[in-house]
Amino acid sequence: MDSRFPPQNTQGTGITVQRALELPGLRGGLPEVLAGADRLSRTVRWVHAGEVPNIASLLKGGELLLTTGYGLGTRPAEQRAFVRTLAERGIAALVVELGPRFSRLPAALVETARAAGLPLVQLHREVPFVAVTEEIHTEIVNGHYALLQRAEEVHRRCTEALLGGGGVPQVLGILSDFCGNPVFLETPDGQLLYATGTGPADTDPLQVWEGLRDQHQDEPPAGTTLVDVPGGGPGGAGSVRARLVLLPVSAPMTPVHRMAAERAAGILAVVLMQARQEEELAARGRGDFLTDLAEGRIAAEDAPAQARVLGFRPGSGPLLPVVMRLADGMSPGGGGWAVLARAVAEELASVGVPVLLGVRPVEGRVPLLLGLRAEAEGPAVADRVATALRAGVERAGMHRPGARPPVVVVAAAGGWAAASAGLRHAAETATAAQGLPEHPWYDARRLDIDLLLWRLRDHPDLAAFVERAIGPLRDHDHRSKPPLLPTLETYLAHAGRKAETARELHLNRQTLYNRLARIAELLGTDLDDPQTVLTLSLALRARRHVP
Repeated sequence: MDSRFPPQNTQGTGITVQRALELPGLRGGLPEVLAGADRLSRTVRWVHAGEVPNIASLLKGGELLLTTGYGLGTRPAEQRAFVRTLAERGIAALVVELGPRFSRLPAALVETARAAGLPLVQLHREVPFVAVTEEIHTEIVNGHYALLQRAEEVHRRCTEALLGGGGVPQVLGILSDFCGNPVFLETPDGQLLYATGTGPADTDPLQVWEGLRDQHQDEPPAGTTLVDVPGGGPGGAGSVRARLVLLPVSAPMTPVHRMAAERAAGILAVVLMQARQEEELAARGRGDFLTDLAEGRIAAEDAPAQARVLGFRPGSGPLLPVVMRLADGMSPGGGGWAVLARAVAEELASVGVPVLLGVRPVEGRVPLLLGLRAEAEGPAVADRVATALRAGVERAGMHRPGARPPVVVVAAAGGWAAASAGLRHAAETATAAQGLPEHPWYDARRLDIDLLLWRLRDHPDLAAFVERAIGPLRDHDHRSKPPLLPTLETYLAHAGRKAETARELHLNRQTLYNRLARIAELLGTDLDDPQTVLTLSLALRARRHVP
């Protein structure tokens, strides 16, 4: 579904003073602008006609005032006061029809309007004020209806996104695209749940949040649109579940944007009524950050500030990238990814180091960064992290008897630049490691050959290489007992040390010698030849990745 919106006027629910003067009613009066010509883009919210001196007290601001001048007063001081009070009230423009009261407007009136920046227009011909009012009001109402239609289009697209399997991120993305600004969902107490959209020059939304919100601790920046997302809970029907924040960093926010946000808030309220949706959304937001960091969309120098927004303060030590990948077909049960994220986070609390944990449901991954005190503690932390991750999976009800446990891959520790490369390396390796023998965790650096072979898994040359190298052994194992491939694999894993191989296979030495002789005979090769050993080692690794 295309979420882009065609560019249209979204400046508000009124029309400009310039547009009002161009309509037939006022245009027929031959309008002449005497002051405020540079402010004709002001929005006319409504039209009012009157002839009383204290008419400013009857206005709310944004009106275009029509008058023949009987309420302006006869003395310059009265005329100046009349204009100043209108300007202070914030009306859009003052339009005076020349006639019995004035053949031309007094200099005091014009000078005061210029000084106050109030558009002042004189009409040289008589016009029916009723017709002018009706005409401008019709234009305003039509514009308001057009804006309502645009806001309803946002509602329709958000609904379609949900029916198509999307969720809160898709709804926020549609709203961000419509407004042309980043959109944030936060808790009622101001904690960030999710961010989407970009600022100027494709600035990351977390960077925008860090830069703007931190400068306005007591109140949001001017022009910000805030819309509450209602929800049930302790506060009842009138409580606030979350809050939409639309920051005007790329373009100003307008009334139609608020309308669209209010309609999106209604949809979000329904989605967030599901248990723990806020938790899952926050975990997805952290997963998006870690993925953007891994894929180079966040620069290493910008990452620490954005990580702080997400609550990660690792200190000055190295960072340890880790990725857990769930087995194909494995997904969280009741409660979804929020339950998994919470269970894993609670287990990781015992590790004793700062952790930034995210989820990536589409890829079935749980990426995380850990803050170490020193690089030397990496292996010990990796052991504890792998144990905690698998315990969290079991607590989330995702463990299936007989199923392969999730794969945990740990990359090299280092700074933010190394963390970016490490997360990417670990994510790729976690996929490649699905076919490898089970281990509590894998060191990504020791699986580079497996990763390379996995990338070549669909290339016919790789399958042909495996067949040439160990095809006779596979044929033998399909027909005869005992199988010989496990013997060869164990022998090569122990670098040709026969005593260690025999102990692991629980064989006496003579039996092992007989099996190795049979392997050499079937393959027609010398198992002591280094080139042969390399070929067979690669073939045994590659067979896990080829169909």
